[in-house]
Amino acid sequence: MLEITACRAMLAALLLSASCALAACATADTPATTASSDALESARIERGQHLAVTNCSGCHAIGRSGDSRHPMAPPFRQLSRNYHVNELEEAFAEGVLVGHPDMPEFTLSPEDVDSLLSYIQSVQERRGA
Repeated sequence: MLEITACRAMLAALLLSASCALAACATADTPATTASSDALESARIERGQHLAVTNCSGCHAIGRSGDSRHPMAPPFRQLSRNYHVNELEEAFAEGVLVGHPDMPEFTLSPEDVDSLLSYIQSVQERRGA
């Protein structure tokens, strides 16, 4: 009887160890998962840059340097000085319309909003720069 109880205890410990190991594997970021998410973010940023060139570069400086062509259009790299970039999501989703007459109104799909915000976030000046 003692041998059966010891056997069950060992089996329970082995099953517990195996389930913990499997749980760790299921939640760990594997290199393939990380590479895949990095590739998706890069594609999103590239799409956002295309949207910025197409819709915004006529007035805004959209890169990490340069001056905006329109005096009321802030450079994209400085937007985080006045806004949390992600807070611009609603404005982009509902159609950007601001107080000056030169700003074109346009509406973006949810995927394009995410892409444009990812691009804008990628060009933000770092604090102290």
